[in-house]
Amino acid sequence: MIKKILFLIVLSNVFAVQAAPQNNGASVLHVKASKKYNALPQLRSSIALIYDEQGQVPIHSKGADTVVPIASISKLMTAMVLLDAQLPMDEVIAIGEQDIDKLKYSRSRMRVGMAFTRTEMLKLALMASENRAAAALARTFPGGEEVAIAKMNEKARELGMLNTHFVDASGLNSGNVSTARDLVKMLMAAQSYDLIHTYSTAPSHIVSAQGYRPQRFGNTNPLVKNASWDINISKTGYTKEAGRCLVMRTHIMNRPTIVILLDSYGKNSRIGDANRIKTWIEHAVRSDLISTVSN
Repeated sequence: MIKKILFLIVLSNVFAVQAAPQNNGASVLHVKASKKYNALPQLRSSIALIYDEQGQVPIHSKGADTVVPIASISKLMTAMVLLDAQLPMDEVIAIGEQDIDKLKYSRSRMRVGMAFTRTEMLKLALMASENRAAAALARTFPGGEEVAIAKMNEKARELGMLNTHFVDASGLNSGNVSTARDLVKMLMAAQSYDLIHTYSTAPSHIVSAQGYRPQRFGNTNPLVKNASWDINISKTGYTKEAGRCLVMRTHIMNRPTIVILLDSYGKNSRIGDANRIKTWIEHAVRSDLISTVSN
């Protein structure tokens, strides 16, 4: 018999969801507190959404409908549109002058003239958040970058992401905006793409371009290397306008959970927030603050 773990939202002594507006616009989920743990984790991200995918309900929400820049989180949509087009993944693409970031002048180890397969470009865009790789993928999309971006916006509308808009493939432009609630929809859609799962959670990858020494690229999310985490999809993002961002689909206590953290303060605070969320949920389950049943 297939076992299903269900969160029971019990009004009396487990969970009580209050829709009353808070000072920060958050909808607070009250959990029975202990002396050691507060009812909610203290997060340093300005916007946060913890979503129980199986129950299809937010566990905690803070500013989930605020429209904000999402930086390189955009690359997940770039990847979905690319894979939807079913382009030859073994086709070789060269980095061109057009792929250089002339907006933020962000650094890259992908030099003009380096050539990689579309597969490697996609992996570097998702895993290492390489902006030039994302730009090259959009540039070589049938019809060019303009068509690729139009497809990204069309895909967003199809997914019901009504507060989302894209103007580039990499996320460097602050016109790439969304909400935490919309990003949950994007993460759920991304599950059906095996390559997004594989590439976005790869710890590292070595590429060899003809005429250049092999280079190792690492994942921008250090949690994918942490054995205590079970991460299915991961993407980080950063620009001055967006702050530090992290989105993940993961399993916590065998429960499929989507974590959206946007505009986090400090270089490592989004990672700290993710760990605090995990500890909070684990403590709640083990302390019967969250009940589970099997059938």
